[in-house]
Amino acid sequence: MASDDRWLERLRLELAWFTGQPLLRGRGVGAILRFERVRPRRSGAFQPLRASEVTPQFLDRAIRALKRWQYDFLGMDDVCRRAVTLPEKRRFVALTFDGAGKDLINFACPVLARHGVPFTVYVPTAFPDGVGEAWWLALEQMIARESRFSFMMGEREQRFVVTSSADKQALFTFIERWLRTLSPADLTVAINDLCTRHRVDLAAISREASMNWEDLAKLAADPNVTIGSATVNYPVLANMKDPAALREMTMGKAVAEAAFRREIRHLAFPFGDRSSFRRSHVVMAEEAGFASAVSTIPGIVDAEGRTNLRALPRISWDGRVRSLRMLRVLVSGVAFAPVRPTGSAQAG
Repeated sequence: MASDDRWLERLRLELAWFTGQPLLRGRGVGAILRFERVRPRRSGAFQPLRASEVTPQFLDRAIRALKRWQYDFLGMDDVCRRAVTLPEKRRFVALTFDGAGKDLINFACPVLARHGVPFTVYVPTAFPDGVGEAWWLALEQMIARESRFSFMMGEREQRFVVTSSADKQALFTFIERWLRTLSPADLTVAINDLCTRHRVDLAAISREASMNWEDLAKLAADPNVTIGSATVNYPVLANMKDPAALREMTMGKAVAEAAFRREIRHLAFPFGDRSSFRRSHVVMAEEAGFASAVSTIPGIVDAEGRTNLRALPRISWDGRVRSLRMLRVLVSGVAFAPVRPTGSAQAG
């Protein structure tokens, strides 16, 4: 069903292109693009995280295309300004990267530097400290190499035999969705049980995938780079009590400000989909002193304060798709309904 939904969505976007809608009219004043990992394409049928990966070549093609289409490239400070002022003649695009992974500095930064465009990086501060848990990467690795799989789900042991790529994909989706429902403490227990059973070093995987503070300091020295916060541990905020969620926001901001010796004005809600944060977290972002907070809810940014700066939509690019036509349809905004504001939409 998921693959059918993707096919229908792609067909809808292709039809929008051929009707000329992106060229004749647009909605809103700009778009925020979200990327997770930029890395060369890998071989192998089992790649459950491929949707969150793009190649350096595609990133280069996308930036070249956006320049041809005469988009302004903005950092998040300028996005906030455009969102509360009168519309300008040219539309904008903002490039944002979640997770502060090593792939960003190894593969994305050379492309971004060559083009001289601004971009924003959202840092979960536990990861450069070497104590973050990239459990999704560990889960991918253990399922990739195992044909027999077992783990504790609550008080029951679950057992699976997975020999085909389709079986492995289904198992990854099942476990990933379950882990996303757990509180941070329960998730740590569950993923460590999985890693122990299947001989996966979660700490080593997480450290290897993440930039350290030295890497980030080099990145932060670039005037084109805006550093934002993605909390401390990158938890699902909706699975936490409000005081703990607020502490994740305030501590992530404080640690990043101490590390980079600058104000950290922008937040990314971890995971950022509708089930991962609530209206109360939008209010908390303002209380914590953030000028903006981005989600992964798809949509477009409007002007004159009509889009809530602390619930900004982003277009998460699907790395399985390499169509510049679809990119143009998405950044034009014609594929999205207007975003309904949540709470205050004023700049901080």
